[in-house]
Amino acid sequence: QVQLVESGGGLVQAGGSLRLSCAASGRTFGVYAMAWFRQAPGKERELVAAISWSGGSTYYVDSVKGRFTISRDNAKNTVPLQINSLKPEDTAVYYCAASSSSHYSIRRSDYDAWGQGTQVTVSS
Repeated sequence: QVQLVESGGGLVQAGGSLRLSCAASGRTFGVYAMAWFRQAPGKERELVAAISWSGGSTYYVDSVKGRFTISRDNAKNTVPLQINSLKPEDTAVYYCAASSSSHYSIRRSDYDAWGQGTQVTVSS
């Protein structure tokens, strides 16, 4: 298992950009697919982007395709999420998550390590 810490959230204007980062520490010697989830007020937590352990395969929910980019640096144990063209509906708490599998899953239950979240607020 690993410990995850998100950073980079904040208040931005619609159309702006943010770069979130997930830093992993602890038992990082295994292989982990990584993902970013978000949870807006009154809504369930949803997967927005995921990446395999190798970084060779990624997934994006339709609503963020072309605007969000997930990547990873296994040597530094970081997983950034570049967010461009922010919309008010992107407002949510963004969570980083890790899976013990090398390939990502779209199921929330397959992720067993979670960060505390970072708030992203987009004003119109």
